[in-house]
Amino acid sequence: MTDQKDKDRLKKRVRGLRGAVDVPKNTPPAIIAATAGLLREIVARNNLLVEDIISAFFTVTPDLNAAFPAAAARRLGWVDIALMCATEIPVPGSQPGIVRVLIHAYSDQEPVHVYLGRAAELRPDLS
Repeated sequence: MTDQKDKDRLKKRVRGLRGAVDVPKNTPPAIIAATAGLLREIVARNNLLVEDIISAFFTVTPDLNAAFPAAAARRLGWVDIALMCATEIPVPGSQPGIVRVLIHAYSDQEPVHVYLGRAAELRPDLS
C-alpha cells in the first residue's frame, strides 16, 4: 500500500535545475558558504523538499580547489542524495571563482534556475 507522499511523488516529473554562484576566495569556508547559499535559494525558489532531490552534480572553476562543494550539501542534510564534483572546462576568458550545480529533482512546476552574484553574468537571460 502506498501512502500520500508516494502518490504525490508519482504526479511529479524529474526536472533539471541549474544554478551558479561566485566564490570570493579559494578557502573552505568561502566555498561551503557560497554553495550552501545557492542550494538554499534553489530549494526555496523551486518549492523543493530534500526528499524530492535525486542527485546534484557540482563543477568548480580550476581556481577553486580548497573544498568540495558537495560538503555544503551534506551539511544541509543531503545525506541520501547522490552528489558528485568535477572541475569545469578551463575555457580561455571564462569567469574564475564559480561553483555550478545541476540538480535532478521531482517537481510539479517548471524549473527556476538560480544564478547569484557575479554568476548572474553567465545567464543574463535568466537574471
